[in-house]
Amino acid sequence: MNETSGKVLVTGGAGFIGSHVCEKLVAEGFEVVVLDDFNDYYDPAIKRQNLEPVKDRLTVVAGDLRDRGLVDELFAKSGFTSVIHLAARAGVRPSIADPRLYFSTNVDGTLNLLEACRANGVKHFVFASSSSVYGVNPKVPFAERDLIERTISPYAATKLAGEQMCSNYSHLFGIRCVCLRFFTVYGPRQRPDLAIAKFTDAISKGMQIDRYGDGSTARDYTYISDIVAGVMAAFRYDKSDFEIFNLGGSATTTLTDLIGLIEEATGQAAAIRQLPDQPGDVPRTYADVSKSAAFLGYEPQVPIREGIKRYVEWWKNSVPNTP
Repeated sequence: MNETSGKVLVTGGAGFIGSHVCEKLVAEGFEVVVLDDFNDYYDPAIKRQNLEPVKDRLTVVAGDLRDRGLVDELFAKSGFTSVIHLAARAGVRPSIADPRLYFSTNVDGTLNLLEACRANGVKHFVFASSSSVYGVNPKVPFAERDLIERTISPYAATKLAGEQMCSNYSHLFGIRCVCLRFFTVYGPRQRPDLAIAKFTDAISKGMQIDRYGDGSTARDYTYISDIVAGVMAAFRYDKSDFEIFNLGGSATTTLTDLIGLIEEATGQAAAIRQLPDQPGDVPRTYADVSKSAAFLGYEPQVPIREGIKRYVEWWKNSVPNTP
């Protein structure tokens, strides 16, 4: 589907990634409807502010994916041509504390959307999955064809379940489903609970940061503009009815090096409190993006040092009480 117009539902559109995707869709002339429950995982006012630049050019519906009646009614009256499903309860550690919330939102909510697509003839569905599904995969970099035998958090399990439901609905009902495994997305407007946001705030204010483990855990950090480019390419993908793609930076950065880059960008040294490893955290993530390059033309453009520099600059200009 080489989309150039249409009506798009973006779930979680007021969030970090969602708001950037909405801006891009609006700029390209799409009619956009956002479905977001504005829950209190972090301050809902931040989410409303995320949409401020485009609030007059899209429609916002406040509602919960778990509300089947609301979802069915929204689809029946809206005439969507496609769905970009970014809404989820996010985070590995909170999912361990409250797995029922994660399964009800991420699994039942995704099922409600897929059922609504089936009932209303919506034939294109982009699903935000996660690199967490790879679990303790010993092979690096992680490739979409790798055998996934063991996820290690409820959050990862819900994302893998979402991929499998997409596979079912593609096969049974002809809905083109493109699943995107995001690798540690960061950049302007990122969630305040994420490491780069927390570290930047604390280091800039001379406060202590928590470092879990010995600093050797490594992540493939992906700048938000690269993720948006990948989402838009997946949105337009029309070569097969079901695919899974990695969207990552295709490089790894250890926790110790990440802290060093933030120190460099802020010009201040970090005061570190050493803590044990966290249950559910994988030792490393690293995206093989060769499939995404071949099928989507995806090529990450922003390396981690430049991305951290951009984020810190945005933070200094946007966050209250910053130096």
